[in-house]
Amino acid sequence: MSQSGGTPVTVLSGALGAGKTTTLDHLLTNADRRLAVLVNDMGEVNIDAELVANRDGNVTELSNGCICCDLRDDLEVEVSRLAREREFDHLVVESSGISEPAPVASLFTTGAASAPYELDTLVTVVDTSTFRETVEGSETVEADAVARDRPGRVDRESETRPLGELLVAQVETADVVLLNKCDLAGADEVDAVADLVASLNPRAHLVRAEHGQVDPAELLDSGRFDLDTVSETDAWTHAVEHAEGDGDHHHDPATEYGVESFVVRARRPLDPEAFAAFLREFPDGVIRSKGIVWLAGEADRSYHVEQAGPSRRVEVHGQWIAGLEPSRQEMQRRMHPDLDWDDEVGDRRVELVFIGKGMDEAAIREHIESCLVDRETSVEPHEFPTEADETFVV
Repeated sequence: MSQSGGTPVTVLSGALGAGKTTTLDHLLTNADRRLAVLVNDMGEVNIDAELVANRDGNVTELSNGCICCDLRDDLEVEVSRLAREREFDHLVVESSGISEPAPVASLFTTGAASAPYELDTLVTVVDTSTFRETVEGSETVEADAVARDRPGRVDRESETRPLGELLVAQVETADVVLLNKCDLAGADEVDAVADLVASLNPRAHLVRAEHGQVDPAELLDSGRFDLDTVSETDAWTHAVEHAEGDGDHHHDPATEYGVESFVVRARRPLDPEAFAAFLREFPDGVIRSKGIVWLAGEADRSYHVEQAGPSRRVEVHGQWIAGLEPSRQEMQRRMHPDLDWDDEVGDRRVELVFIGKGMDEAAIREHIESCLVDRETSVEPHEFPTEADETFVV
């Protein structure tokens, strides 16, 4: 039982084939507490027949007090039913291999089913032997686009997206990243993957494993989840903070495998056509980039740019505070005293973080610099979105 009295929850994510089910097998057979495990396909869980005490529909009870449940209905329905009908010490939820863990995790922080539970740890399992190749590759997957349009409900739709983009999202959300299948990767590759993961998510605790064999204490009752910081300590924020005093460049002295990051900042807008060309001719070596940009001709609208592997997306981010009427602008500035404000352009800016290996930083900076124009420059209608539900994809 957690400190708040709710049953602790671990959400286990990872791409298909990373070893989530093997890890679940290990947890179920080596538990020192009564686990309840919600899985997408119980038939894949290889539980020793001697451990099975009873099978009842979609629930398998084990002799060590654990239970394994097939997730057939809505997740909220299942977790609520478990809380009412079963006794257990810790809940483990296997997130689909083709979805991001954050929407599932939010069910236990803001959803109607959150009352009896407390989110404890977000775990992402990665296949160390293929992770770098997949992140940088062009393979796509029919992924679950999970949205929580209203409290307590998880809605799923299908969308085609690069697998590397999905893996990056899973890693960036995690409290613990389990570097699995280390036996299939050489020592140098394991270290290189660990370095890359640490760059993508500096706050994550990294655990190396073979065949999903991990100390249960690393994944259960770790208390690593922090709702206040999970969305504020990703690689983007980390890189921006570390670039403040070192010329917008950051390289950890402990990094041995060349993964580094830098930030490009400007107080002038980007020419939309030139910036679109930059995104289409994206530089080599960049594994992850993210940020907010100011486009010429868009004095009020800010844009969010995100790239993982070969995928680049641009979406409407919101409205610049500088574009608000004076009374609302003043109120927003009082509410955000740390706002990066310029006397001439307000909060309008270009701020892009690049994380990668073998990047030509000088060339990237020069290319973006060539896209900058004066505020007064008139531009032709551009191809970037103008509505919140639209996306520019390369």
